[in-house]
Amino acid sequence: MKLNTLLILLTMWVPVAFCSNGPAAARVNGEEISQLRLERYFAEFLEDQGRAVASIRSPKAYKQLRQAALSALIDRELLWQEAVKRGVVISDATVQSQVDQTRQTIGGAEKFARRLEDAGFDEAGFIEYTRRELAAQQVFADLTKVADPDEAQVRAFFEEHRAEMSRPEEVQARHILIKVPQGADAFTVEAARLRLEEMRVKITQGEDFASVARAGSEDASASEGGDLGYFPRGRMMPEFEAAAFALAPGAVSAPVRTAIGWHLIYLQNHLEAADVPEQQGLEMVRAYLARQQQAQARLQVLAQLRSSNRIERIDDD
Repeated sequence: MKLNTLLILLTMWVPVAFCSNGPAAARVNGEEISQLRLERYFAEFLEDQGRAVASIRSPKAYKQLRQAALSALIDRELLWQEAVKRGVVISDATVQSQVDQTRQTIGGAEKFARRLEDAGFDEAGFIEYTRRELAAQQVFADLTKVADPDEAQVRAFFEEHRAEMSRPEEVQARHILIKVPQGADAFTVEAARLRLEEMRVKITQGEDFASVARAGSEDASASEGGDLGYFPRGRMMPEFEAAAFALAPGAVSAPVRTAIGWHLIYLQNHLEAADVPEQQGLEMVRAYLARQQQAQARLQVLAQLRSSNRIERIDDD
């Protein structure tokens, strides 16, 4: 079990005896999941998604999220009951090791005891709950084991998507922009070009391109010294792109006219297109297909457990 999962449990779980005092949100083969447990878990469920209850304005969205949280709790209960059926046993040493690790991460025995009390636990209850969680996770891992991806499938996928995995030709550049309004007269256009030429002279005489860009560029990138990062062909305006890809690393272009004004371009680096090495590409595909197979197995196992057990969702009504 991941440690942060146990830390979350300290805020969302209450002992079984306490949970039975109050209305049920669901029953799984007769075992209740209390409304109180759902309420505590729902806040953590939203937090994992970067949301808060107060931020949900739509009643429909609130209901859908709450139902998803309840589904997650039902799945936990199904896995625990399946672990009991299969006789999964987690050793005392494994459980104690996990509890000790949680205690240490929280900040020691005193803080751990306070967190347990706030969550409605005593240490014995938390130890038992940790055992349940570890057993549920073990049975889930056992039920979702998948074979390694078929090598013929790996090869076929790699050949089909090889071009997408390769790196396109890219350049890394900075620029300085002097804007020219649409429809400007010849005098305005030339005045902007001359301003840019003055900056170019400063750079050829040794001033740092980034410093000149910060002081004089009219582009949003000025605060970053005109940094545009890496970009492939097809992303910039055609005139700008043609000039950038024609430069050698370390060179500064002559003024380049585009629809928005005049640019100076400084090329920092030029990366040629490169195919992904075959072995690296095959390994990437192998890992991707394994993740896909694992995700599919998890969905299938949970669907099977839900269909073969008695589940009553009271909170949805």
